[in-house]
Amino acid sequence: MSEMMLRPTWRFVVAHPAHFIAFAGGIGLVPRAPGTFGTVLALPLYWLIAPRLSAAEFLLLWLALFVLGVWACETTGHALGRPDHGGMVWDEMVAFLLVLFFVPHGPIWHGIAFLLFRLFDILKPQPIRYFDRTLKGGFGVMFDDIAAAICVLFLLAAWKALAG
Repeated sequence: MSEMMLRPTWRFVVAHPAHFIAFAGGIGLVPRAPGTFGTVLALPLYWLIAPRLSAAEFLLLWLALFVLGVWACETTGHALGRPDHGGMVWDEMVAFLLVLFFVPHGPIWHGIAFLLFRLFDILKPQPIRYFDRTLKGGFGVMFDDIAAAICVLFLLAAWKALAG
């Protein structure tokens, strides 16, 4: 495997639209914690687009971003020879957009959701681990992060219900 495949470069990212998308415009090239930076990217993106769209429009856009991510991550993972390369951060961004849509608005809720999402995404407890190991290709790359998002949403909903 070539050095580029071990550590993708800006040249790799801009060589194909799928690579650019999968690496979230280059955010995935960050040398430390690219998944965290990909998740952070969802915050200003959400704050920018959510107020301008109805709930249905947002969810349709989100679905389109998910499908785009399946293609981009499949194509890029194949090119890299690593189906879920750490630099591919589109999956974190899209999954966290879903979390932001459903959690109450405000910096405290968004901050707690962010920390929980990163924890679930990094540790991959069940059932996230099952999806991470079982589902392959671009769909698998995207879906394990959606599973993490759903786990975060269930946890926050339970917490909110118990707190009254």
